[in-house]
Amino acid sequence: MRDLGVGVRCLLAGQRWVARNGRAYGFGLLPGLITLVLYAAVLVSLALWGEDFVAWATPFADGWPGPWLGLFRGFLTAVLFALALLLAVVSFTAVTLLIGQPFYEELSERVDRSVSPDGTAPETSRPLWRDLWVSARDGLRIVARSAVWSVLLFALGFLPVVGQTVIPVVGFFVTGFFLTEELTAVALERRGVELRERLALLRDRKMLAWGFGTPLGLAFLVPFVAVFLMPGAVAGATLLARELLGEETAAVGKDGTPQETAAAEAPDGPVPGAEVAYRP
Repeated sequence: MRDLGVGVRCLLAGQRWVARNGRAYGFGLLPGLITLVLYAAVLVSLALWGEDFVAWATPFADGWPGPWLGLFRGFLTAVLFALALLLAVVSFTAVTLLIGQPFYEELSERVDRSVSPDGTAPETSRPLWRDLWVSARDGLRIVARSAVWSVLLFALGFLPVVGQTVIPVVGFFVTGFFLTEELTAVALERRGVELRERLALLRDRKMLAWGFGTPLGLAFLVPFVAVFLMPGAVAGATLLARELLGEETAAVGKDGTPQETAAAEAPDGPVPGAEVAYRP
């Protein structure tokens, strides 16, 4: 249960960090807004022309009697839109992170420097194009894994009673786990931690991943909220990555907010009244 609380605290601390750093927050909003516009365009196009696409894809049904043809193609159109919406929810974080790779790398490094005892942050030695390639490759792998889980849980949702009670809860925890993996990837990739190692770290501390990702996944269900929470989620995931790797974290204020300028303002040690972060 301790890990569950630590995950939640990292999530909240990340949001507080961006609230105190307005410029970084505004900078971090851009990728989410771009992704939102792209996804909205795709979904609107699907709503307008999805029925035409289904009719083109099912020529064998052209000769069916009136009501059956309409019911069949109407059902397929609804399923197509539902799956597209599900895929959009599952892939939103991965696509936003890919589009915003330079933005979020800079944000994550700033968080690392603000809570590192020596004021430094791990830096990747790879060129930007290589970082983008690795991010896209790993993002596709995670989206594929989460899509398989999503389809499975969608199918199990038709089971009586269990499908309407247990399965949605399981779905939120699965979503939380994969959200945590995608978001911590920004900080962990800079440290040279590959996808397989990242998944192993999170599987060993599932409660930590659930405490961070599950509340975030629930918040993402509210329209447009994901866009505004993404910068803070990346900041919080950086703190979570430090926790996963057991890295020492500098002093924070009594409200739990990392003191970004502590090193500069207090050369002889932590600011008065500060305590060690995320080490209950």
